[in-house]
Amino acid sequence: MSVAFLCPGQGAQTPGFLHRLPDAPEVATTLDEASEVLGHEVRRLDGAEALRSTVAVQLATVVAGVATGRALAARGAVPDLVAGLSVGAFTAAVLSGALTLPDGLRIVRLRGEEMQRAFPRGHGLAAVVGLDERRVAALAKASVEGPAYVANLNAPTQFVLAGSDAALEDAIGRALAAGASRAERLPVDVPSHSPLLDGVAEVLAAALRSVPVTDARVPYVTNARARATRDREAVREDLARSVALPVRWHEATAILFELGARLFVELPPGRTLTGLAQAALPRARAVAADEVRMDSIVALAARERREP
Repeated sequence: MSVAFLCPGQGAQTPGFLHRLPDAPEVATTLDEASEVLGHEVRRLDGAEALRSTVAVQLATVVAGVATGRALAARGAVPDLVAGLSVGAFTAAVLSGALTLPDGLRIVRLRGEEMQRAFPRGHGLAAVVGLDERRVAALAKASVEGPAYVANLNAPTQFVLAGSDAALEDAIGRALAAGASRAERLPVDVPSHSPLLDGVAEVLAAALRSVPVTDARVPYVTNARARATRDREAVREDLARSVALPVRWHEATAILFELGARLFVELPPGRTLTGLAQAALPRARAVAADEVRMDSIVALAARERREP
């Protein structure tokens, strides 16, 4: 059986999360490397004020995931498969060997800057839980305050909408009236994974054409199509275009399971992906590195590989 690393996206962050990473030399080295690449101390990106910036959140999220993934791999918990949600796709691409951390951080900084420049205010994301995809898509389309879009398909009855503040508030009201168990705004200020970001996707595609991307050492599961690939061009395309396309996360976790993953390890920050995996895949085990000691994760990975 196999081990899959799950790499979270924007929205999982909490103040101080970089300072709660494992006390391991690989973590310190990664933080130092990232600071050198970015030209400033990356450890300052997890303060409450800094986390108001889309750019800071995306950079810190990728750094946290890569640092922890490297520390786990150095102790034998090497992933057999990787998948990342939204900006977590860059974490997954680095850990798969398709992209270097310096190149990944430069593209992520550009990604965050372009998203923030395009939508400095007035837009964001909202979660809707308890309705099926058909009903969520219909209520988003019915918004009288402008377009809202289904941005993330996280579970059969858990979705994320993207759009303007007014469109999201309208959609939230409609969802609650339709029987949703939860409908609320998320701490993200840009309408990720919607056609509103087509322009950002074009900028990223151009930038990624100048960055060396290699075939992945382990399968990388794409955001937009939920397909496992090692092909460098498929990884490059996903990193560029998925910013404006819905994330099919539920399908991605199902693909990981079909490919043999039975232990899912969510890298920092947060445990959202752990909860989704536990709910979707009762025959698998999911743990969050934010909650479980590194030596315990290493032991679980070793046991997983011993089982037929």
